[in-house]
Amino acid sequence: MEPGPLLASGRDADIFDLGDGTVLRRTKTGRSIEREARIMRHVVEHGYPAPVVHDVRADGTEIVMDRVDGPMMMDPMMKRPWTMPRLAGMLADLHDALHRIPAPDWLPQLDDGDRVLHLDLHPLNVLMSPHGPVVIDWSNAARGDPLTDVASTYVLLTAPNMPGPKLLRTAVQPVRVGLGRSFTRRYRGPELDARIADAAELKTLDSNMAPDEIDALHRLAARMRRHAS
Repeated sequence: MEPGPLLASGRDADIFDLGDGTVLRRTKTGRSIEREARIMRHVVEHGYPAPVVHDVRADGTEIVMDRVDGPMMMDPMMKRPWTMPRLAGMLADLHDALHRIPAPDWLPQLDDGDRVLHLDLHPLNVLMSPHGPVVIDWSNAARGDPLTDVASTYVLLTAPNMPGPKLLRTAVQPVRVGLGRSFTRRYRGPELDARIADAAELKTLDSNMAPDEIDALHRLAARMRRHAS
């Protein structure tokens, strides 16, 4: 028996409404998401805007957490393009606030940094609630250097294909690049360029990437390495 109405279904998990202001997130494969619940609790304890976790069930395959209502940050960006610079700045603010939080020792170590990294912090994982932005989907969280997180977001904003026909993707690509540049404005420099190159090469190992996406990632990495040198 399902716990309530199905609100959303992704590749990894289903989310059900529990009817009391909370939702149940259940993985489809039986994968434990207990560590994801732990990092959400950790950042919330440090005042960061993430859903509050109330319970972990079924050997870590289910999380009960606050329901967050509101559109994804990407929605107002697409409907009101003139808001993009302001929202790109808000996305950078969310990165900066997260990177002030010391990472617990039990998070996977990505590099020699000691901050909490989200590694998937882009406009599709920010919900614009009535009380402000809330960051979701903490499955990739790790311990490392903040610029690694910023670089990862830049790659996700600009390189992989967006859904839709090829003609639409081609037309929208300059907008995506503009968003990436606006987001990274406060971090620009050779060090960021080098981190973007590393993040792009790492993304080529993602089995979900199509051949044309891998080619675009290699081109991005090569371009950024030239800038960094």
